[in-house]
Amino acid sequence: MKLRTIGCVELNSIGMGMQTADEMVKAANVELVLAKTTCPGRYLIIVTGDTGAVTSSVNTGLTLGADLVVDSFIIPNVHEDVIPAMNGTAIQGRINAIGVIETYTAASCVLAADGAAKAGDVRLLDLRLSAGLGGKAFVVMTGEVSAVQSSVDAGVANVTEGGPVVSKIVIPSPSEDLKKHLL
Repeated sequence: MKLRTIGCVELNSIGMGMQTADEMVKAANVELVLAKTTCPGRYLIIVTGDTGAVTSSVNTGLTLGADLVVDSFIIPNVHEDVIPAMNGTAIQGRINAIGVIETYTAASCVLAADGAAKAGDVRLLDLRLSAGLGGKAFVVMTGEVSAVQSSVDAGVANVTEGGPVVSKIVIPSPSEDLKKHLL
């Protein structure tokens, strides 16, 4: 599936999340990329399609979810590394410097990952969305030190007010032991 625009609604209710996912798909010509529970008792919905359809779908989700919406986004032309990193299918390779951005919501972490990937010559290694993390999420990237630093800064700048950044870290020369535990 070639992704174009993606949109997300993250809710504080599993049941309402399922209903919202259903209504979002019915509201516009979009396809579900992800619809699942996350910690702590949240539901994450990500759809793809043309920008107008995704916008309509996300607006439906925001209206239906109302006060239960934790965070949301629309990303036109999502970076090609985002979904593979989210699904655990990122292409492995040499690990140089490591950058990590940790956020309070899954939606804000996807925004950070997209901003980071678009900002520099980095590869996204992993994008963990709240499962077993108490609602937090994080993205891990690699590249040359200067590219990782620029990408981490750009990713943090891309995060909305809905999901503040918990931490941003750049490790210039990670140990071989740490590298083994990243993948």
